[in-house]
Amino acid sequence: MHDIPKTPGVARFSISLDGDLAHEFDHWVASEGYPTRSEAVKALIRQGMVAREWTQGGVVAGAITMVYDHHGRDLVNRLLDVQHDFVEVIVSNQHVHLDHHNCLEILTVRGRTADIQRLVTALKAVKGLKHHGLIMTTTGQDLA
Repeated sequence: MHDIPKTPGVARFSISLDGDLAHEFDHWVASEGYPTRSEAVKALIRQGMVAREWTQGGVVAGAITMVYDHHGRDLVNRLLDVQHDFVEVIVSNQHVHLDHHNCLEILTVRGRTADIQRLVTALKAVKGLKHHGLIMTTTGQDLA
């Protein structure tokens, strides 16, 4: 890792984009609701930094979502068994009844990326899930 000194205050820099890309970027900025190009660029940089945190194996945070029919044979117990094996990374869970059959479960996770990925793998191996997803984010400690 390079030893790069911190820049005090606000750092300004310019970039060059071809006209079509600049035009598309301006449309994207507007459609996403960013007030300025600068705010959009900051968000994209932070998104890249969060992705890097996940690939470097540090401590990260996230949310795992699962949708399933709770009437599935022993499905809830199997999901709970997996969750009990990963109490070191599961911070909280929320269970939502979507309708008479379908439930949404959201697990908030924090820990090493490898442990969270192992949890995701174990959960998706449980037969009966209709959908699952992982939202990867940061603890915010290393992000300006």
